[in-house]
Amino acid sequence: MNLEAPADAPLILHFAAAAILWLHIGGGTVGILSGWTAMVARKGGRTHRIAGNAFFVSMLIMAGIGGAVAPFLEDGRLTNTTAGVFTFYLVASAWATVKRRPGAVGRFEKAAVAVPLGVAAFGLYLVWLGSQDGKAGGYATIYIFAAIAALAAVCDLRMIAAGGVSGVGRTARHLWRMTLALLVATGSFFIGQQDVLPQVIGDSPLPVVVTLAVPLLLAYWLVRVRLPGVYRTLKRPFLRKAPA
Repeated sequence: MNLEAPADAPLILHFAAAAILWLHIGGGTVGILSGWTAMVARKGGRTHRIAGNAFFVSMLIMAGIGGAVAPFLEDGRLTNTTAGVFTFYLVASAWATVKRRPGAVGRFEKAAVAVPLGVAAFGLYLVWLGSQDGKAGGYATIYIFAAIAALAAVCDLRMIAAGGVSGVGRTARHLWRMTLALLVATGSFFIGQQDVLPQVIGDSPLPVVVTLAVPLLLAYWLVRVRLPGVYRTLKRPFLRKAPA
């Protein structure tokens, strides 16, 4: 995100633009570091809780600023706005999942489902719009967000109809939403901002490797949470003692 005030703008606007930009960058940086810490830390432990709290606050700051400022940028408005709004929703709904008592649903969940429904509907609109002007391929990133938003909306509606979520479903809901938000932050920095990385890093496979590691970690934890029997079976060969 490149946020700059016009050259002839008052000094206070230049200061405000710089402050908002660095707050956005700082939120993303803390979000990536704390998110990775939460992913590898022992779940439920003190480190995991501290890192999770830092991730929650920093990601709301990053996504909130990104979503609010993007409409005023010269380029990337639709993609950045969609990413900011949807990421804010992912983090907020993931946080609400663990704060809400198991098997309960409140006004927040009933209102928040409007976000993924809106993103999914926006994606369908762009599909139609692209079919009219022949530029459907120009909205590829938004299509991905729309598809994930449709899945999130279905999960939300099912949860609301059931009156809440509990057990492993509650853990999995929190896990995949937080991790997808981490994927957005990681990809936005390592892939979307490669020009600010040292050339030796930007030209290496590291940005792609780090970004792809997030969904792989998500798959690992989902298998471990949702399919403990499968996880134990897959882990067993690594626990066997080597022959003397």
